[in-house]
Amino acid sequence: MDRHIELPLKDEDIEQLHIGDYCYLSGVVYTARDAAHKRMYEALENNEELPIDIRGQVIYYMGPSPAREGRVIGSAGPTTATRMDKYAPRLLDLGQKGMIGKGKRSQEVIDALIRNKAVYFAAVGGAGALLSRCITSSEVVAYDDLGTEAIRRLEIKDFPVIVAADCYGNKIY
Repeated sequence: MDRHIELPLKDEDIEQLHIGDYCYLSGVVYTARDAAHKRMYEALENNEELPIDIRGQVIYYMGPSPAREGRVIGSAGPTTATRMDKYAPRLLDLGQKGMIGKGKRSQEVIDALIRNKAVYFAAVGGAGALLSRCITSSEVVAYDDLGTEAIRRLEIKDFPVIVAADCYGNKIY
């Protein structure tokens, strides 16, 4: 089933999603890859605030290439999600509601999706140039020193994803 979803995610949206659903996301997502996740985890371990309020938010596992002239961002394809599996359950427990990446997730992440009524979306790997056309703005909001792995705030319009793991514990991988 095709679904158009406005972000941030709401519980009632998540409850309607099932594996294999095609979704078109519009609104704000944040990017974070390995290095940013590690820093956020360390901040939490040190009882420090996260650089963004993740409650209700979707994190896209992506590090863009440099933007060409006239574009807001370069190629923006997903990275392998399993690299964030050791950090994801804690962020989900803090209120994060969704993730976008590629590939399977650990059972600990699936359990956290169920526990927190959250969802994992898959984006098509290798289609970063096409996906970047759905991004209408991009700004670095934290960890600028990490370059492409900095946390960015993206505004997206009709960003295509597939529900890869739903809040009921079902998964396509």
